[in-house]
Amino acid sequence: MVQRDKISDKKELSQEQSEELIRVLKARFEKNMNRHKDLEWDKVQAKLNANTEKLWSLNEMEVTNGEPDVVGYDKEKDEYIFCDCSAESPKGRRSVCYDREALESRKKHKPEDNAIDMAASMGIELLTEEQYRALQELENFDMKTSSWVQTPTDIRELGGALFCDRRFGRVFVYHNGAESYYAARGFRGSLMI
Repeated sequence: MVQRDKISDKKELSQEQSEELIRVLKARFEKNMNRHKDLEWDKVQAKLNANTEKLWSLNEMEVTNGEPDVVGYDKEKDEYIFCDCSAESPKGRRSVCYDREALESRKKHKPEDNAIDMAASMGIELLTEEQYRALQELENFDMKTSSWVQTPTDIRELGGALFCDRRFGRVFVYHNGAESYYAARGFRGSLMI
């Protein structure tokens, strides 16, 4: 099991942690080839080895139960796209409101954190609605949970935020007050390497 380094606040992994994470990612990559047809693990690993600071972010995705995996490749940028591929919204990132403003607006029963700040502290980005829909083309996700997605400024300025899930064989986009939080709602992130 990949572990979070509780002793250090440095955003880097030990050699042992890096090797263990790469083993976990390789096994997941090989088990789920439907997510990344025509991509080769050796090329992905070369990118990981050259971007050790991003390994820390992938580890954060892993230890919060996101099960990150490669879901694409951007030829123009020569970057692999990692995304949380856990069947349900990552357990370690649930019960959070949308952003800091929403968190601070709550007078009672505040959640411990918010999705935007958590993602930033992990070095990842919340999925956009478009990215969420693309992920759902690979497999069925969030059939019992839901995930916050990046919300357009005009909606956020009115106090709302967007989240998505899959029900009845379809992907739905909903709105809620940004300050709301639920045990079954978290967020999925992406990372380019």
